[in-house]
Amino acid sequence: MQSTTVVRKSSLGSPPLAPLKTDVPPKGTLRLSPRGRKSPLSPLAAHLRRSKPDEPIIGSDNVSPDLSFFDQGVIQGSTGSGYSRLNQNRHNFSNLELGPGTNLRAAANQHFRRCIITGLRKVQPEESEACILLTEALKARRKYMSDNPNVDDDIKYTVTKAKDFRNTIEPDYIQPSCPNERKFPEKSKHKFEMVKGVFQAWNEVEGKGQSKRFKAIPVEVYFEDLIELMEIISHGPCKTFCYNRLRVLEARFQLHLLLNDHLELLQQKDVSHRDFYNVRKIDNHVHHSACMNQKHLLRFIKSTVKKHPCDIVSKKDGKERTLAQLFDDLKLTPYDLSIDTLNMRAEKTFHRFDKFNTKYNPIGQPLLREVFLKQNNYIKGRYLARLTRQVFDDLENNKYQFAEYRISIYGRKKDEWQTLAAWVVDNKLWSKNVCWMIQVPRLYKLWKKLGKVSTFEEMLDNIFRPLFQATVNPGAYPKLSVFLEQVVAFDSVDDESQRERGYYDEMPLAHEWSNPENPPYSMWSYYMYANISVLNKLRKSKEMNTFTYRPHAGEAGDIEHLAATFLVANSINHGILLYHSPVLQYLYYLAQIGLSISPLSNNLLFCKYEDNPFPRFFRRGLNVTLSTDDPLMIHVTKEPLVEEYSVAAQVWKLTSTDLCEIARNSVLQSGFHPKFKTYWVGERYWVPGTLGNDVARTNVPDIRLQYRYELLNEEKAYIEFAKKSAEKQLGLEQDKTVHLQVLPPKIQLPAAKQVSTETCKKSLESVDVDQTLETSQKLEEKRVELNGK
Repeated sequence: MQSTTVVRKSSLGSPPLAPLKTDVPPKGTLRLSPRGRKSPLSPLAAHLRRSKPDEPIIGSDNVSPDLSFFDQGVIQGSTGSGYSRLNQNRHNFSNLELGPGTNLRAAANQHFRRCIITGLRKVQPEESEACILLTEALKARRKYMSDNPNVDDDIKYTVTKAKDFRNTIEPDYIQPSCPNERKFPEKSKHKFEMVKGVFQAWNEVEGKGQSKRFKAIPVEVYFEDLIELMEIISHGPCKTFCYNRLRVLEARFQLHLLLNDHLELLQQKDVSHRDFYNVRKIDNHVHHSACMNQKHLLRFIKSTVKKHPCDIVSKKDGKERTLAQLFDDLKLTPYDLSIDTLNMRAEKTFHRFDKFNTKYNPIGQPLLREVFLKQNNYIKGRYLARLTRQVFDDLENNKYQFAEYRISIYGRKKDEWQTLAAWVVDNKLWSKNVCWMIQVPRLYKLWKKLGKVSTFEEMLDNIFRPLFQATVNPGAYPKLSVFLEQVVAFDSVDDESQRERGYYDEMPLAHEWSNPENPPYSMWSYYMYANISVLNKLRKSKEMNTFTYRPHAGEAGDIEHLAATFLVANSINHGILLYHSPVLQYLYYLAQIGLSISPLSNNLLFCKYEDNPFPRFFRRGLNVTLSTDDPLMIHVTKEPLVEEYSVAAQVWKLTSTDLCEIARNSVLQSGFHPKFKTYWVGERYWVPGTLGNDVARTNVPDIRLQYRYELLNEEKAYIEFAKKSAEKQLGLEQDKTVHLQVLPPKIQLPAAKQVSTETCKKSLESVDVDQTLETSQKLEEKRVELNGK
C-alpha cells in the first residue's frame, strides 16, 4: 500500500495541524472523507479544486453546482492524479480546533464527513438502458408540470436582510374584505366552452383561432404517456437498477447519521429559541368535517343542546323539528352523551373503507351528521361554522401549527359552489393559520344511479363551469370570487381499493361515458388535471391566484394510480404503495414529489403501523411529511398533528433533526403564500440545499440539507452520465458496423496492377450504392489499396 504525508490545515483560522501520515487505499474501497476549506468536499468539489484551489465551496452563496465531473470518470473510479489527490488529501475532523469565536454553523457545514465511493467501474448496458428510460419518464412529467402554470413560481418575494433573525417582521395577514365593500375587475373579453370533457378558453379580442386558445394536453397523448410509463415500471433492468439505488441511498443515510449526528445536534443547539415545538408545522392532509377531536365535538354538541334547544334544525314530512325534539326522538339527553356513546372512533375498520365512512355519523345517526357536520343543511351550516371557528381559534392560539382543510364539491349540480362560497364568506371563516382545499369525491356512479347526471362530462361541467364564470366576470359572482382567493389546491378522494377497468383503447372518453360504472382513477386524474390546467392559464393571464392538483393516491388499489399522479399531480396524499414499485419510488425521489403520509390513519385501514414505509421513504430522501387525515376518528389529544409526530418519533426513533426536517417539508408542500414561506423557511426557500434554508427559522441543520442536496445531485448526474455513456457506446457501435461492412457482391474489380479512378467508377456503375460519406470513403480506400498492389 502506498503511503503519503498530508499537511493538515484548519480553515477556521486556527494554527496548522500536525502532519498526518495516511495510506492511499486500493481501488474499489469506501472512503469516508471530511471536508474543509482546503480539503476535498466530494467528487464534485475535488474536480473543482483541481482547476481552482481557492474557489469557495459548493453550497456557498456565489457557487452553483457543476456536474461535469461525471464526464471525467470521477464517480466511475478514475485512477488519474486528480482522483489520487482526492484520496490523499484527507485530515482528521476530530482534531479540528473550534475557538470561542468560531461560527459553528459554517464550520459544521464545511467539515461534516462525506462518504465517497471509489473504484473503477464500467456502466453496464442494463444500467444505461434503465437510465435512458428514467430520463424519458422525468421528461414526460416535466411536460405536464410546465403546462400547468402556478403563479407562486413567478413570485420572488424579497424581505430586508437582517443580521439578527429576531429583528425580522412577520408578514401581516390581510383578511379578505366583504364582497359588498370591494370593487371587482370588470368582465373580461374571454370566452370558454367544454370540448370532450375539457374546457377551452380564449380572448374574444384575439380571436377564436386554435393558436390563441388556452388548451390542455390531449387525452390521447396522456394515455400514450401513461402506457409508456407503465412499461417502464415493469421493465426488469429498470426495477433492478432503481431497487439497488434506493438501497444505496438508505445505507448512505445510515452512515451519514453515524458520522454526523453529533454535528447536527451541535448546530441545532447553536440556534437560539428554535426547537421542534416552535417551528412551523402544516397539516397538509386533513378533512374539514373531521378536523376536530372527539372530545371537542362532544363538548360542542352538549353545549349546543343545552343553550339552543329551540333551534329548528330539520324538516320532516312538512314538520319542523327543534334540536330538543331531535334528541327526544333518539331518547337521549346531554348528560347521556359520552365518547363511547358517540361511537366515532375508527375501530375494526381494517380494509373496510365503507365502515370507516360510517364513523362520520355521531351515535350512528346520519341526521346528526347532517345537523352538526354539514354546511349544506336546513340551518345553512350554522353549527359547523361555529365549530370551525373554534378549531381556527385553537390553531391561532397555538401559533406554530397550520392546516389545509379539505371541503367537498360533489359535482351533482352547478349551484354547489355558490352555496359553499356563501357559507365561508358569510361566516367569515378565514384564518392566517388555515388554507382551503377542494376535494372532489369520485361519486359519478352514485349520481348516475340517482339521475343527477347523464354523462361523466356533465359532472365535470358542474364542477368547473362556475369557476370559469367567476374568473371571467368576478363581479357577477362576488362571494365565489372572494372564496377562490383562499383556495390553494384540488383533491380527488374516494375508496381506491374498488375494482376498475383499465383498458385504455376500449374506454369511452368523458363525453361518451354514460354507462353506470365509475371511470377509472387514471381517467379522473387526467380530466381533473386538464381542467385545472386550463383554468390556471386563464387566471394567470388575469393575474389571479392559481391552484395545484394534490390528490389521494397510493393508499390502496392499483399501482397505476401512482403512475397517473406521477405525470399530473404536484404532490399526493398517502403514497404508501410506492413501496411495492422501486421504479416509481425512485422516480418520485428524483422528481421530489411531495408525499403527505398519515401512518395512524393507514394503521386503521390498509397498512399496520409497524409495516408503514414512511421511515424507509424518509431515509432514502423522498419528500415526505406527516399529516392527520381524520382527527375525529383517529386522534385523542387537542393537538392531533403533534400527536402524529410524537408517535412516529417514538416508534421509529426519529431525532429532533428528523422531526424538524419533516416539518420543513410540510411547509414547502403547502399552498400558503410565498411571503409566509419566506418568513417560515428562508428568504430563498425555493432553492434546494442550504441556500434555501435558514436554520434560525426551521431548526434544520444545514448539514442535513447539504447532504440531501448532494446525494440528489449525484443521482441525477449519474443517470445523465450513464445515459450519455450509452449514447456514446451506441454511436461507436454504429460507426464500427459501418466500417466492417463488406463491398456488395455485384462489384467485379478488373485484374490489373494499376487501376485508375475512372476504371473503378465504371465497374461500380451497375451497383446500387447510397451516396453517403461512409460509402465514398470506402470506395476511395479500396482504390488506394488496388493502386498500391
